[in-house]
Amino acid sequence: MVRERAPGVNGDRTHRVIGSAISGLLGGPHPRSFFDNSGAAPYNERVIPDLKGFIKPGSEEAKLARQLDYSRLPRHVAVIMDGNGRWARERRLPRIEGHRAGAKAVQEVVEACGRLGIKFLTLYAFSKENWKRPKKEIARLWQLLEDYLRKEDKQLLKNEIRLMVIGQRDEIPWSVRRELERVEELTKSFDKLTVVLALNYAGRAEILDAVKKIWIAGDGDPASLDEETFSRYLYTAALPDPDLLIRTSGEFRVSNFLLWQIAYAELWITPVYWPDFRRKHFLQALVDYQKRERRFGAIHARTSRSS
Repeated sequence: MVRERAPGVNGDRTHRVIGSAISGLLGGPHPRSFFDNSGAAPYNERVIPDLKGFIKPGSEEAKLARQLDYSRLPRHVAVIMDGNGRWARERRLPRIEGHRAGAKAVQEVVEACGRLGIKFLTLYAFSKENWKRPKKEIARLWQLLEDYLRKEDKQLLKNEIRLMVIGQRDEIPWSVRRELERVEELTKSFDKLTVVLALNYAGRAEILDAVKKIWIAGDGDPASLDEETFSRYLYTAALPDPDLLIRTSGEFRVSNFLLWQIAYAELWITPVYWPDFRRKHFLQALVDYQKRERRFGAIHARTSRSS
């Protein structure tokens, strides 16, 4: 039990009560890392997320959760959701069943981010290269997304989750685009968690689009153009760069995803196919992320959250 006195009235007692709650929640003694010791928050401010009902005490997930420092979680996680087709093929199912099964993984990761306090989650849902797939599969993919938006909009509202879309929208089927814009409008005031769907997206296309916007806007002398200015013309202008990039299915490539933004992101690759990806794997990625030193070219690692 951590015994330092917390600032404020009854600091010691508050600290002990919170520690007991954490211990009961996760099925064991709590580590010091459950409290923000960096000075950014007093000891009597609870920084552990709401995991009750999400992580079973004594489970592998609980063991992973106890290893986390909740004051140093990534602010923005991006995911390349890969392996749906291979998952279906190994089960002798149509490819669309792999995409359908992948929806469960999306739900688990979104819920994990919401409970852990991760502010931004970007999902690579449909790339510009995906138009090369069979037309029937593409049509069903868009239909799945449209159905999901109609069914899950109430959950987004209930949990105060904002939906954003990045990519070239013009080629997205009109009925799907209409639903996306409807849900974006409904959720635009929320800031608890922002889920970003990359649709008809390609990193090179985004960079080219930014160059075209700068050219049209006539934004200053090219010689004075810097990274900050350029970033304002990207689809992700309102978002921080990803701290952690997760890729499923074991492929070691970034597949034209957020090429500008992931310059200093930590990469975590798992052989697990996306339909099988669960909270356990997400927690594994977070534990591994926190073991790394993020120096950004410097000698010493940064110590602040989302460094």
